[in-house]
Amino acid sequence: MGQEQGGLERVRITGVMISYYFICKTKLWLFAHNITLEREHKNVNIGRVVHEVSYKREKKEIELPGMKLDFIRKGDVLEIHEVKKSKKMMAADRYQVIYYLSELRKRGVEAKAVINYPMIRETLHMNPTEDDFERVEEIKGEIREIVNGPFPAPERKRICAKCAYYEFCFGGIE
Repeated sequence: MGQEQGGLERVRITGVMISYYFICKTKLWLFAHNITLEREHKNVNIGRVVHEVSYKREKKEIELPGMKLDFIRKGDVLEIHEVKKSKKMMAADRYQVIYYLSELRKRGVEAKAVINYPMIRETLHMNPTEDDFERVEEIKGEIREIVNGPFPAPERKRICAKCAYYEFCFGGIE
């Protein structure tokens, strides 16, 4: 992970980590420690297919440090797009995109953002406030604390049954 900085090790924050912060702290910790169980998981594969078959004309997955933008559109202002299969994790979706806008802004790139939900044919145009950008910075600090801390005990949530980490967290215990 890196060198010491103010008592905490440096953690390279990513958009996925911002999303996982809202979904599950245990999943966030596991992901940050390179314990990735999602590659072959059914729900992740469904999301991958939705991403691949939607917006076929767009150049997909633009990678920048800490970011993997689903696609961009150029116009008067750069428009970044995130493709999601459902609105169930809307807070996670919103803050992932706000994180992307914040990181671009730090690099001198002004952009706007759109979250696309092709399966329900909805689009959310983002209009983050300065408070949203400040909250992203707070979240990044909280993520560093979680990642550098001990393994967080899993909390059972409704979404756990569909998670790639379910067996890891609960070992099949009902």
